[in-house]
Order: sequence, then C-alpha cells, then structure tokens
Amino acid sequence: MQSRLIAVSFAAMALVAGAAADAATNVYRWVDSQGKVHFSDTPPPVEARSVSQKRMGGGYVEQSNLPYATQMAMKRNPVTLFTSKDCGPCDRGRELLSSRGVPFTEHNALASNAELEALRKLTGGAGEVPFLQVGEAKVKGYDADSWNAALDGAGYPRTPPPGTPAAGASHAPATPSAPPATEGRPTR
Repeated sequence: MQSRLIAVSFAAMALVAGAAADAATNVYRWVDSQGKVHFSDTPPPVEARSVSQKRMGGGYVEQSNLPYATQMAMKRNPVTLFTSKDCGPCDRGRELLSSRGVPFTEHNALASNAELEALRKLTGGAGEVPFLQVGEAKVKGYDADSWNAALDGAGYPRTPPPGTPAAGASHAPATPSAPPATEGRPTR
C-alpha cells in the first residue's frame, strides 16, 4: 500500500514537472507616457518607451545538459534571431532552430527602436525579418537550406540533444514550393 502511494506521488510530481518545463512565455518591460514602469506578458502599446522583452520559462536550456558539440558551438558561434510578431517565416525559422536543439537569443525587431537599429546595423540598413546570425555568418530571410548550412558550418549538431523532443516534429518543414530565400517582411 505504501509503495503504491509512493509510486503515485512520483508519477504526479513527474507530470507537474513536465508541464512546468514546457511552459514558456515572454515578459515585456516598458515605461508609459507618465513614467510608470510596467511588466506584462502581452506586448506593450505602440507609444511605450524603453521596451525590453525577455523569454522566460521553457526556453531556458541548462548548458551542462547539452552535448559537448553544442556547448562548444554556442561558445564559438552564438545564435541570434531577429523576428517580428505575426511573421510566418520567423515562426518556421524558430521551429527549425528548436528542432535541432540550437539554443538561441531572440530579438523582436519591432519591440523598440534600439532593437530595430541593432538589426539595421547588422544588415547594412535593411530591416527585414527573419534575420539569423550564427557567429559571424549572417542569413537574411528564411531558407531552411541556408540556415542549416550556417548552423552546420558553426558546428551545431543536426539533431536535438537526447531526451529533448523535437519542437514542431508534427509540422512539415518548409516545402520546395515555399517562397525563396529573400522572403521577409520590412519592419518599418
């Protein structure tokens, strides 16, 4: 009886821990027109100042649990992704990175003027998203082959770490009939 209670308790804890690990959200910080600082899980209004965005929860990857090859690639060639809201190519790019188990930093190019200026500096003036930077390599727009080539060249494994479900495994990757590599959206 007692061993059954212990087994049920462990199963319940595993379920709760699994659900908590999958939870991820973005937290926004901004200053309104009256100088009041706000924190929210919804994007700030357009007139907000000093906007910053942090990804919280399930997006965090403990480095010590990553394969050695991924840890080394992260140190030598960190991955940064510039996106915007309601951007299909951005979603497909994010899905590709997650399916390979690549840790990355994401910036919303429209979240603030500073983010947009950082993107324009990297792209030489264009504000097109998605934009992927892998170490020194830069890829404008979404094209799975180009993104995979940049990640392969940086030493990132093609498969996610063991025990990590491939994100979007049920979704098909971009098909050959998808728009060309120059696809993207102007950000302003």
